[in-house]
Amino acid sequence: MRTRITDLLGIEFPIVQGGMHFVGLAELAAAVSNAGGLGMITGLTQRTPELLSREIFRCREMTDRPIGVNLTFLPTFSSPPYLEYIRAIAESGVTIVETAGRSPEEYIPAFKSAKITVIHKCTSVRHARKAEAIGCDAVSVDGFECGGHPGEDDVPNLILLPRAADQLKVPFLASGGMADARSLVAALALGADGINMGTRFIATQEAPVHPNVKRALLNATEMDTRLIMRSLKNTERVLNNASVSRLRDIETEKIP
Repeated sequence: MRTRITDLLGIEFPIVQGGMHFVGLAELAAAVSNAGGLGMITGLTQRTPELLSREIFRCREMTDRPIGVNLTFLPTFSSPPYLEYIRAIAESGVTIVETAGRSPEEYIPAFKSAKITVIHKCTSVRHARKAEAIGCDAVSVDGFECGGHPGEDDVPNLILLPRAADQLKVPFLASGGMADARSLVAALALGADGINMGTRFIATQEAPVHPNVKRALLNATEMDTRLIMRSLKNTERVLNNASVSRLRDIETEKIP
């Protein structure tokens, strides 16, 4: 299957594994790449750039196909040494990076000088257009359905993806609720060049996640996710459980 994304990334199928903290390790990334997609190592799961280099090396021992690294730019008091992470990625021979969180504009020159292809994850068309304008090579457009952070606009993919197709010139991935071949066909029909799939990859043998969590995902229905941290404007979609219910109660409690 050939699309602009497969041509850009040098992969067989237009399926990218989303970056997931403590899930995107070498085993999962290699398995996805060996199957013809793009496996993604989550950069900041590795506490130092040196550890990231080692993880990339481990992945290279399991696949000779393209792999990528997710690098999330977090609003923190003490930022990780991003330039050192970028250097470690480049020196390890990885040429594809998925960025997320804040705008990667500050680091685009470093990526470009290392000849790294940048895919930026966005939750709105306006942010996607900005990513295109600052030099990102592709974007991942996350609809309201996505696990993790869906943004604050609450626009579902049925609306968001055609709008992105109308507005963007660079290739883009559909993200959020993508789980099978039907998702891929639908995303392509709506104008995307491929899909970014995260949660579905957690329920695989290669994902370093407890079997009980995988079983909970497989047993869940469309009614089993909840939104948390809306009051902080940092909305996150999670699988419902007792702790999530308590957190939502705390969020809605009135503080005198």
